[in-house]
Amino acid sequence: MTENNSVKAQTIYLKDYRQPNYWIDQTELDVNITPGLTHVKARLKIRPNKSLANEPLVLVGEGLTTHHIAWNGRALGQGDYAIKGDSLTIFLPLSEGWLETEVSFNPEENTSLEGLYRSRTMYCTQCEAQGFRKITWYLDRPDVMSVFSTRIEADKIQCPILLSNGNLIEAGELEGGRHYARWYDPFKKPSYLFALVAGDLACKTGSFTTESGRPVAIEVYVEPKDLDKCDHAIDSLKRAMAWDERTYGLEYDLDRYMIVAVDDFNMGAMENKGLNIFNTSCVLANSKTTTDLGFQRVEAVVAHEYFHNWSGNRVTCRDWFQLSLKEGFTVYRDAQFSADMNSATVKRIEDVNVLRSAQFAEDAGPLAHAVRPASFIEISNFYTLTVYEKGAEIVRMLANLLGVDAFRKATDYYFSTYDGQAVTCDDFVAAMEYACAKDFSQFKRWYSQAGTPEVTVSDHYDADANTYTLSFTQSCRPTPETEHKLPFHIPVAMGLLGDAGSLKLQPKDFALSDDADNTHTVLELTEASQSFVFSNVFEQPVPSLFRGFSAPVNVRFNYSEAQLIQLLKLDSDEFNRWSASQELAVIAVNAALQEPAAFRVSEYWLEALSVIIDQQLIEPAVIAYMLQVPSVSYLHDRSPQHDVLAIYAAREKVVKVLAHSLENQLTTIACCYDANAAYQVDAASIGRRALRNTALLLLAHAGVPSASELALGQFRSANNMTDQLAALKALIVIDESDITAEALDEFYQQWRHEALVVNQWFSLQAAVESEKALTRLEQLTQHPAFQWSNPNKVRALISVFSNQNVTGFHCDSGAGYKWLADVVVKVDKSNPQLAARLVTPLTRWAKYAERGRTMRQELARIAAQPLSKDLFEVTEKALKAS
Repeated sequence: MTENNSVKAQTIYLKDYRQPNYWIDQTELDVNITPGLTHVKARLKIRPNKSLANEPLVLVGEGLTTHHIAWNGRALGQGDYAIKGDSLTIFLPLSEGWLETEVSFNPEENTSLEGLYRSRTMYCTQCEAQGFRKITWYLDRPDVMSVFSTRIEADKIQCPILLSNGNLIEAGELEGGRHYARWYDPFKKPSYLFALVAGDLACKTGSFTTESGRPVAIEVYVEPKDLDKCDHAIDSLKRAMAWDERTYGLEYDLDRYMIVAVDDFNMGAMENKGLNIFNTSCVLANSKTTTDLGFQRVEAVVAHEYFHNWSGNRVTCRDWFQLSLKEGFTVYRDAQFSADMNSATVKRIEDVNVLRSAQFAEDAGPLAHAVRPASFIEISNFYTLTVYEKGAEIVRMLANLLGVDAFRKATDYYFSTYDGQAVTCDDFVAAMEYACAKDFSQFKRWYSQAGTPEVTVSDHYDADANTYTLSFTQSCRPTPETEHKLPFHIPVAMGLLGDAGSLKLQPKDFALSDDADNTHTVLELTEASQSFVFSNVFEQPVPSLFRGFSAPVNVRFNYSEAQLIQLLKLDSDEFNRWSASQELAVIAVNAALQEPAAFRVSEYWLEALSVIIDQQLIEPAVIAYMLQVPSVSYLHDRSPQHDVLAIYAAREKVVKVLAHSLENQLTTIACCYDANAAYQVDAASIGRRALRNTALLLLAHAGVPSASELALGQFRSANNMTDQLAALKALIVIDESDITAEALDEFYQQWRHEALVVNQWFSLQAAVESEKALTRLEQLTQHPAFQWSNPNKVRALISVFSNQNVTGFHCDSGAGYKWLADVVVKVDKSNPQLAARLVTPLTRWAKYAERGRTMRQELARIAAQPLSKDLFEVTEKALKAS
């Protein structure tokens, strides 16, 4: 550990939380923007916290030049205050009054993209989690909630648009070609929800009328060239507003709702009160430049940030350890919304794929942490899949345990009771308990214990007594916070299948619903070992376990191949039909690993898939997912004893066998392409495109002679980005060098002025499995369209390469690891948040045996450098792993 790092490594603990000594009831900001230098005057109405002893007021700030400090109009002298590092301490005994400060800084030099910074044609802010301290001295913590008024002044030609939170109350002209705008937000909020935008932007407008009849103006601000990409965001917002009124009884509360698209942004989007700031990738969409997944992402993220208006803004988190209070709940809400707007089964499959391939890996690695962590050095490192996606699963489990009506009663109580407050995850669970008069003390272990529980299931059928017994054992491996885990409260949604389909459930030892025809139930697993007995079961059943992925756990049940085929064919739960197909694919990959020269793929699995394709009784998008073999990451987690490159090779064999076996049907599907069909963004149309493009990609993997012609024809005639990009991906897989190179160049020339499309062009090439992967990657970083300062472009190349390019990143020489380490050190100097995320693949070194030692060496080389506290925390924890 270098001295530089040790100074920064100050651990903050949840157990040490205490209220602030002072509150800030009102915040008045005057932001004067000039190129190269911005001045901020702040007037803060300070009130002592009467429950605590009278101590000095300590504010925080970063990178600020301080020009003036006054208390109730009197300038403070040197003995009245002290600035040391990032702290401003006021020594005067303070009663209620006004503190005034004036500071300056240079947004143009702010490459961290936190606080106020310059992005292309605009100045903008990002204050979550702790960026506001880069704007002015403040109590920059979420439990300090204040009413904000903001005056912005800038050159009118350079910055004709001046925006902040709340409602516009005044605007006017000034001398020297300057102008100003005053904004007032009547709702108390913490500083992380503050937002400001000043720049040269165009505006697309819309409107929405709430259920109570109040009109809301919708305004989406973008660079003028992107005005044709705003309609989908506006329509998505209207749907989200109506859905939240209908589903949760929540109306919007301001006169306008503003969204600004920013090209340089570390996150996806930010829910600042009334003024959401979005990464361009999460708001801009039209059929020519955006894929189906892109359209769905825009819809989901727009909804997510809107839903935050209540689950995050009106009710916010007391401290950053409670981050999942707002994020997990809101991810659950946006998943509900997306399921209602599109396909519930497809949405669930997509979410579970993320959990199984990425969040479970996070749980199994050295950076594993609880949904509500016990400590952190840098809070930005905890904007993770665990906090967001696993946090959403916790809410989903509660909703399923309560049922629709009780969950709505609980959320009504939560929002009405805690409106305008900063609260905790315990308060959220207390609202759930209120609704059902149930004790969820054990359930709260999901917030405090890290790791993915493993549930082992065995069964016994007694043909003489006609009883069927399911026995469950749960465990959770050690994680950094603790070695020994207490049993979780795990909901197990399930049914039983007989030869003809679902069986009625007649339980012997536990209560069930009064529905005599019930074929589905939710068991509650609360002990380390627990059994459930079903009576009147007149044939040996196949258990359909954890339907809809009812809990984020690894399930171990020794299904036979025949049982999995039965689930695939007959289960009434489409999610578990897909899951059965995935398990059959895992069996096939394992066979290829164990017998590389003479492995077999189950003919019954292939036959079942063939029948499903022919019958078309399942949504096309679900069939498309059934035809996709699990990712190498997921397969490696399931078979860690095998080398990752061996798993990659085995998976490729299974994909080829699958494609050859279904070649005729896949060809028929792929040939259905109609370039003249109108592009529509609805679940049915998206599903048809997903199945057709999955078929084309499988044919490409199989090397079917017609695949090249089909792909090239679709690439040239496609009238939408989904089909064109899918065809280009197929051409890359086919790898007929001249044709592929020509298509890549043609694609770039066609879309070189569309930054988000160029990012996809970068990603396609970063993922190409080849001995020349690193050479290509280095060349792409020299491309005129690539910018190290832009997080979207860095992620498009570096993250895709290190997370998706198995043979390139894990090449035997270790060059992929070294290259990533060099990039991480480079990026850390300008954007610590981004660097801390890029390094993640190296932190999982312990799961890669021999290769892992080389990965660890590169991680140690990174740690030897002077690092930001973001990157220091991640590397330190990873190096401690064993």
